[in-house]
Amino acid sequence: MVADTHCPEFLARLPDRLFEVLHGVDLILHAGDIVGAETIAVLEHIAPVVAIRGDHDRELTSLPLSREVSVEGRRIVVVHGNRSRWIEEPQTLLWTLSLGYLNANSALPRVLHRRFPGADAIVFGHTHRPHVETRDGTLLFNPGGVHQWNPWTARQRLSRHPGWFEWSWLQVARHLRRYPAPSVGILEVSPSGIVPTVVDL
Repeated sequence: MVADTHCPEFLARLPDRLFEVLHGVDLILHAGDIVGAETIAVLEHIAPVVAIRGDHDRELTSLPLSREVSVEGRRIVVVHGNRSRWIEEPQTLLWTLSLGYLNANSALPRVLHRRFPGADAIVFGHTHRPHVETRDGTLLFNPGGVHQWNPWTARQRLSRHPGWFEWSWLQVARHLRRYPAPSVGILEVSPSGIVPTVVDL
């Protein structure tokens, strides 16, 4: 499970550790914000890739917004999880102003559970935060983000001279105090169940 690679938008290349962690998997599910088609091509050297489009995937218009795959008889939905900007932008602002302490988008798993009834698992991204929860028999799993905003990545982005709006946001983001490590996920799927694991990169 991979989400929020933002490559090459924010990351020049995928981290080496990602290839170590995913070595030997049968299938890669990418939950969006891929950004570059070359990122999918690189991941396909590891295993077949099933991907969906996130809100930063403006050029990957051929990808669907959600997909359903069947693995070992289990119904797994893959979706990014972004919603209306009227919901997203205020939460991003509050998260930034809290220097990362606010858990923005905390209602997202509940929203996705209602949207995809009957799924055995819903894999999503967008929040860049790992999430593992079982709700009424459905696994809600976010592997976290391969790209994470933190003081170092904010400074790196500032060195690329972004537009004024992003520059203003980064002036606060470079002081973040709480942020998760980059991560991916592993789902072990069998007829008897689905076992999720989050792996830091």
